[in-house]
Amino acid sequence: MLVRWLMVVLFAASLGLSAQTDNQGAKQDMKDAAHSTKKAAKKTGHKIKHGTQRGVHKTAKATKKGAQKLEDKTEPAPSATPK
Repeated sequence: MLVRWLMVVLFAASLGLSAQTDNQGAKQDMKDAAHSTKKAAKKTGHKIKHGTQRGVHKTAKATKKGAQKLEDKTEPAPSATPK
């Protein structure tokens, strides 16, 4: 009988500890979720920045190429020297 009573008391105590652990677990889960969200937002921001810079550089390169083409077209044609 004493063993059975001891088992009941230990089981009840373990339930109390389990409930405490769940609270800490939920709190830690919230912290982990917040850190994950922060990391995802920073990563997204860096990717957007990289994509924007890439687009700007491609546009600048295309503009230079177009300006060079235009300059080549507007250069006076070399005149032939008489023989």
